[in-house]
Amino acid sequence: MTFKELGLSSPLLKAIGEQGYETPTPIQEKAIPVILQKKDVLAGAQTGTGKTAGFTLPLLELLSRAKHKTQQHKVKALVLTPTRELASQVEESVRLYGKHLPYKSAVIFGGVKINPQIVALRKGVDIVVATPGRLLDHISQKTINLASVDFLILDEADRMLDMGFVNDIKKVVAILPKERQTLLFSATYSDAIKKLSNQFLKSPTLIEVARANTSSEIVKQAVYHVDKTRKHELLRHLITEGKWQQVLVFTRTKHGANRLSGQLEKDGISSAAIHGNKSQNARTKALADFKKGGVRVLVATDIAARGIDIDQLPHVVNYELPNVSEDYVHRIGRTGRAGNVGEAISLVCVDEDEFLRNIEKLIKKDIPKVWLKGFKPDPSIKAEPINMGGNRGARNKPRGRGRR
Repeated sequence: MTFKELGLSSPLLKAIGEQGYETPTPIQEKAIPVILQKKDVLAGAQTGTGKTAGFTLPLLELLSRAKHKTQQHKVKALVLTPTRELASQVEESVRLYGKHLPYKSAVIFGGVKINPQIVALRKGVDIVVATPGRLLDHISQKTINLASVDFLILDEADRMLDMGFVNDIKKVVAILPKERQTLLFSATYSDAIKKLSNQFLKSPTLIEVARANTSSEIVKQAVYHVDKTRKHELLRHLITEGKWQQVLVFTRTKHGANRLSGQLEKDGISSAAIHGNKSQNARTKALADFKKGGVRVLVATDIAARGIDIDQLPHVVNYELPNVSEDYVHRIGRTGRAGNVGEAISLVCVDEDEFLRNIEKLIKKDIPKVWLKGFKPDPSIKAEPINMGGNRGARNKPRGRGRR
């Protein structure tokens, strides 16, 4: 199937072609026709499967079909996301795909000055991508008018629930027009998501392209058993001996991210940390440097698990396992994106055995256990020894043309 067969107009097809995409992903193929029928949608798909284009493309198409072109720019579509990074990513997609259409978009989130956002809103915008907290600030200051909203999209809704945004979302929804189309996209599909959809969606069409809470099949997963005190040493060994040039490393705490980043810098491995205590400018710079290769290792807390979109990110390392099992799925979903092979390694000490069992129960899969020569942990641990050759861990070659 092609994008043209999905019913998209020439301006969108031109923009899609300019981005190098030829065929829709499964979530796009299933979601776009339903959305174009103006139905509410509850969609679940693994990360990296093209969910963003799955709602931005039909949103732009529906706007272009409606009689909005001669009206003053008013907020007709609202996209809510859990993090600043994801909000920026979504708004960038809106601009890329909508470049040949007359609609204006704006992204609003906290951590930066509010005045430039107010100026942008006063000039008039059609599509707003926002985090819930900063959006409520604008609502309370009467700097945004949502009376004309026809479309509401809740992106990464499961993460918004995890981060405690449910009450903020309810406040926003309460002031929106009741007659609207609502789309809820989620990487995982839980009972809490079903409950949320029952509150906000009207007879939604359920779209799933993968079993709930599954990890990507094209991500090679492994657990490296290691003593807690030797994790940094093992990570350094993996990066240097494997000649890894781009690796995203997850820690559980902000302090841990800062400490590990500093240790890697002392090892001569360029590194940056990204977490909630960093200013937005610092987070944006760190992410930009990582994407363009100026930084070899990005050390992040789970705030970055949904906000990093790099088609060919080859390696993700769980320096510490998350205590929320679903976060493991989101973390490793940063690699193996857009049809590319990825590698996800978890450095696990005996203190994290329960976390590991819960993760394997969630994903319904036993992750291969190994230990590296020279890093033998507790002899009672069942794991296969491996030798790491110089080519192991080198950047994976794409299996085909990347797709969003």
